[in-house]
Amino acid sequence: MAEETGRGGGSERPSAEVKEFKAAGRGKKCPMCARPVHVTYRPFCSKRCADHDLGRWLREDYRIPAEEPPDSAEDGQNQDVDEASQGRA
Repeated sequence: MAEETGRGGGSERPSAEVKEFKAAGRGKKCPMCARPVHVTYRPFCSKRCADHDLGRWLREDYRIPAEEPPDSAEDGQNQDVDEASQGRA
């Protein structure tokens, strides 16, 4: 019957990588609702919170404010073109 479940009767132990993965989620809080993190949905506590975060990304709610370069940068490019055309005349 153990062969049907594929677990080998519980004699298999998790690898060191699995243990590290599970330990990394202990004591952490979900960034959406502050509940404890679940290993399956890390860094979230549930599929609901993971999907909510994905929705925020898709709506572009997460943005980094950026300053637009001054328009003088475009004027500098136009001056180069004007100087080149004056040199030909």
